[in-house]
Amino acid sequence: MAIIDELRTPLYFAAGTADLAVQQARKVPGLIEQIAAEAPARIEAVKKTDPKAVQEKAQAKFAELVGGLDTDLKKLGEQAQDLALRGVGVAAEYAVKAREKYEELAAHGEEAVKTWRGEAAEEITEIAIAVEPDPEPKVATEPKAKAETEEPQAKAAARRTTTRKAPAKKATAAEGAEK
Repeated sequence: MAIIDELRTPLYFAAGTADLAVQQARKVPGLIEQIAAEAPARIEAVKKTDPKAVQEKAQAKFAELVGGLDTDLKKLGEQAQDLALRGVGVAAEYAVKAREKYEELAAHGEEAVKTWRGEAAEEITEIAIAVEPDPEPKVATEPKAKAETEEPQAKAAARRTTTRKAPAKKATAAEGAEK
């Protein structure tokens, strides 16, 4: 059963991704209207911006960045190693988060598939329950259930009695000499 679940999970993930994409696509017309409404004000703000003020801010940020650099090579090496270790930790954290999101999307996809199937999913489940043999035999408590279990046994016994094989023909010494 675990193999089936491992095969279904990527399919449910794809279904969940598709369902979320459709949900997000439904939001696009509203976003376009919002951007269209805000665009004139933003364009006007850019037109009114003084280029000299922007240049001065950029130079101040650059000077702050360059002034903050440490020139000691030993400290720079330690900082680089520290940043590398942090990067590994962050990568591991993102891998865990990615797996969690994958599983969430797969669960979302499973629910979406159940919704898309509607009543068909319930019927398939009922058919699967009817087709799969019970791992433990049930004790018949009703006469009707007992008759249903005895009927196939009686048919099998009848088949055994009617399909008996004829006795094998014995080879004679003359036939053995011909061969």
